[in-house]
Amino acid sequence: MFQPVSKEVARARLADVPADKVFWCYGGRVLKNLDELANALREMDDEVFNYHVTAEKNDFTNWVRDVMGDTALAKSLLRARSRDSAAREVEKRLVWLRARS
Repeated sequence: MFQPVSKEVARARLADVPADKVFWCYGGRVLKNLDELANALREMDDEVFNYHVTAEKNDFTNWVRDVMGDTALAKSLLRARSRDSAAREVEKRLVWLRARS
């Protein structure tokens, strides 16, 4: 499923990002970690999701890859075409990372 990671890497992926690297959602919500991303995906309306995910871009993928360094989750998010499927991918990754932290 996912490539093995060290306990330190798993913990880092579960932690808050630095304050200058938070994700600002359309509408003002601020996300600092994967838990908050999963919750936001479950709770946001389609307008917010469609602002960040279009045929040309996927802001969630970019943030997870470029800020968190989690290329495996970024690839999964790139394939997700709905809020629910994106939330499921983040939740699966959270379970996997917690088991290794």
